[in-house]
Amino acid sequence: MKPLTFLARAAIPLALFACAGNTQAQGYPSKPLRMVVPFAPGGPNDILGRLIGQKLTEAWGQAVTVENRGGAGGTVGMEATSRLPGDGYSMAMGGSSNLAVAPSLYAKLPYDPLKDFTPIINVAIVPYALAVNPTVPAKNVKELIAVASRKAGYLSYGSSGMGSMSSLAAEMLKSMSKTDIVHVPYKGTAPALTDVVSGQIDLMLADLAVIQPHASTGRLRVIGVTGSKRSSAAKHIPTIAESGLPGYELSPWFGVVAPAGVPKEVVTRLNAAIGASLKSPDVLQRLGALGYEPLGGTPEQFAETIRTDIAKYAKIVKAAGIKADL
Repeated sequence: MKPLTFLARAAIPLALFACAGNTQAQGYPSKPLRMVVPFAPGGPNDILGRLIGQKLTEAWGQAVTVENRGGAGGTVGMEATSRLPGDGYSMAMGGSSNLAVAPSLYAKLPYDPLKDFTPIINVAIVPYALAVNPTVPAKNVKELIAVASRKAGYLSYGSSGMGSMSSLAAEMLKSMSKTDIVHVPYKGTAPALTDVVSGQIDLMLADLAVIQPHASTGRLRVIGVTGSKRSSAAKHIPTIAESGLPGYELSPWFGVVAPAGVPKEVVTRLNAAIGASLKSPDVLQRLGALGYEPLGGTPEQFAETIRTDIAKYAKIVKAAGIKADL
């Protein structure tokens, strides 16, 4: 028998590694899984995390434990997830705020969204909308820009906090329209919307599902949605780009990521199972009731979305001069 060549000897460990990966995937999952939700119970991350966990349990017969680890805009839970084993049994319901915005918002972010996580699948878009108090003389974005351009600080906008998605959406609008609108940060969406309704402040960008109840009673006027296309939950509302600010597009999302190092075969199984659940009638009904748009797609597409949005939000944060501490 001829001795093995160097290349042949080197190929043996690689082949064994591949076989081990395939074996792991074939037996996966063989024990309960964990879904980390980096926010308190009851919010959109929590609802989606529990919904996906339930569907995985139904599909695989393995329990999925939802673990709420809130704090620092979702970064506490995401850091904890990044330190877990990359074996496919732990994952997190991440979002734009802690995966795409956080790198430019926090100087000392304890994780790297691109290196410390394995993207699994993008779950849903959360349509945001621009609403104004009815006393503001603007029925579309073009008219709003004209009103805001009268003088610096003529209008004010509320947000759910400095560096929040609602503030970034407004800062992007300000930057692209070259207007100066005063920012009034609040500790949450509800108090900010209350003051827009009462006329204490003029406008706000927030989750369409939260705004719509006020709009349906005439207490707010919705003049645009932030996405690249109209929301299926409110097709009569034009996009901000249609309504007077071409090129404007902001689509906050939620997606499942796992710690780095998850075998490709396991990623494929997770992606397929969660993707299938996003097409089931009960999940579509639940997402529709929340006003969310189901996404899906490949892990590679999700990874590209994260990369693209990190660069996009970095420009907004820099232009607005926003800084935050953990």
